[in-house]
Amino acid sequence: MNYVTYGGVTVGICILVWDVIQWWPGRKQLLKDPVKHAAKLLPWLLSWCYGALTTLGVAGLIGLISSTVLGISNWLGDAALLWGVGEQPGQLAARATFIPLSGPGNCVVLILTAVFIAAVRKGNDHESSLLKRGAWCGITLGTSAGVAGFAAVPLALAANWLGDNTFGRIG
Repeated sequence: MNYVTYGGVTVGICILVWDVIQWWPGRKQLLKDPVKHAAKLLPWLLSWCYGALTTLGVAGLIGLISSTVLGISNWLGDAALLWGVGEQPGQLAARATFIPLSGPGNCVVLILTAVFIAAVRKGNDHESSLLKRGAWCGITLGTSAGVAGFAAVPLALAANWLGDNTFGRIG
C-alpha cells in the first residue's frame, strides 16, 4: 500500500471540488428534483469507491496502476504546494491503520476493474473522463486521514464480505 501525502490529498480535493462544481445544478433545481440530480452524481461516486478500493493492498497490475497514479498525484500536489504556497513537500496524510482486502476481496476488485473498464469504454468522452476522475479522486483520498479515508473502511469490509460470501462459499 502506498501512502498519500498532503500534496496527493490536495490533488484529490481539487478533483472533488471540480466535479462537484460541474455537477451542481443550483439550489432551486436540486430542491425541485433531488433524486434526478443525485443520480447524475452516482457514476462518479461509484468510480470513487472503486478507486479507493484499489489502494487497499491490491497487488499486480491493478495495484501498480493505482500506486503509480497515487505517486504521480503526490508528486504533482507536493510540487504545487512547495512552489505555490511554500509548504514542505512529502508530509504524510494517510490513516495510521487500514483494513486490507482479503483474497476474495481482491477477486471482487478484479471484477470491479472489468466493470470499470467496460463503463469507461462504453461512455462518451464526458462520461469516460468523469469516471476516470472519480477513480483518480478515490485513489488519492481513499487512504487519507480525513473523512474520505474513513470511507475506505466500510468499502474494504463490504468487498471482503462480498468476496467471502461468493468465492468463499464456492470452494
